[in-house]
Amino acid sequence: MKQLVKLSKRSRRSGQTFTYALRYKDEVGKQRCESLGHKNRQKAERQRSQKEKELQMGYVAPNSIRLRDFMEDSLKRTGDQIRESTRREAKSAMKDFIGIIGNIDFCSVILAHGELYIQACLDRGNSKATIAKKLRHIKRLFTLAVNRKQLDENPLQFISMPKAPKKKINIYSDAQCQRIEKAVQEFTFNCDSEKSVKWDLLITVALATAMRRAELLNCTWADIDFDAQTIEVNAKENTKDTWKWFIKDSDQRTLPLTEEIVQMLVDHQAQQPEGYPYVFVPTARYDYIQDVLRPKGKWTLSDSRLKVVNNFKRDFDKILRKAGVKSGTFHDIRRTAISMWFANGMSEYDVMTLAGHSSFATTHKFYLAVADDLIHRARAATVQGLCKKLGRFGTRANLGFQQEKASSCN
Repeated sequence: MKQLVKLSKRSRRSGQTFTYALRYKDEVGKQRCESLGHKNRQKAERQRSQKEKELQMGYVAPNSIRLRDFMEDSLKRTGDQIRESTRREAKSAMKDFIGIIGNIDFCSVILAHGELYIQACLDRGNSKATIAKKLRHIKRLFTLAVNRKQLDENPLQFISMPKAPKKKINIYSDAQCQRIEKAVQEFTFNCDSEKSVKWDLLITVALATAMRRAELLNCTWADIDFDAQTIEVNAKENTKDTWKWFIKDSDQRTLPLTEEIVQMLVDHQAQQPEGYPYVFVPTARYDYIQDVLRPKGKWTLSDSRLKVVNNFKRDFDKILRKAGVKSGTFHDIRRTAISMWFANGMSEYDVMTLAGHSSFATTHKFYLAVADDLIHRARAATVQGLCKKLGRFGTRANLGFQQEKASSCN
């Protein structure tokens, strides 16, 4: 907690000795220096502590504000440095925090408040992963306050974050990918090309490049180099033909395309009318955004990530059902592509660069998911151990292990 009263020494006129003094700001923000008239350290500290209590009870210091106002001020200062969705999540987390500990002076927040908040979230059934995510947003606001010299230290700096169990990375198997490819071709054939995404091309490009949904939907024809067979992920500015959009986590990056995919893109471009810059935005949807939403000021930076295409999730879920895939998301295609890169020998650094991850830890999760052959190694050790100890499990068990290993490789 930020100290409102500081203890200092004042030299006497002779310069041979000193007395203690209290320095603080009064209720109108004026700097005060109150001499204590003695040099007893313990007594001076007690007086400082008493003055501190008086200030905390009597008023909120000029450099201190209530949590709700602190949150609004912090987000205003941050401006467009964060995504709109991140802003909403931070505001929601802090409001939830205030609901538990009260709208107190932000300088009065201590570690115990954070622990109280965690327990309250657990009691009402929030998952540990959800609580940890909220705490990261709250801690970040206090960290910014430290950086801006509003606080001496982050009161939640040393709080123990709830440890959530690691989720298994969901990727589509080869068989599932083949069924999805067949289902999406049928789905695309039966859709109105002016109103619906060209799903077969979108999924193929996603599987080849590991691009995120928003990156694909904000891709323009200018981002594709047909001669070099590459596609670039570039941020967009507000222009007459394009809307503002930021890349998540990283700067611009260039990704390779295959000759077959380039030809698919050439064919798709030939079928589109002139004047439509986006590769995957249906023409009818583009016209509506340009002619209705943007002129009326109903198109935001957040919309450029979340609302470029209507019914995106609904349509993708239909494709999965047609393919007989029980569960999955469009983002799992990205996970599948990243895992495929690892499985085919690419290094962690190269995958991190291509995937556009800001944290090596994120990339490492995919590496471990692909590289971890713990089950196979444990079974092999068991086979050898049983063979030595019992003598009757060797041949049949080893044969089963070899068959399973061969099957997994295929």
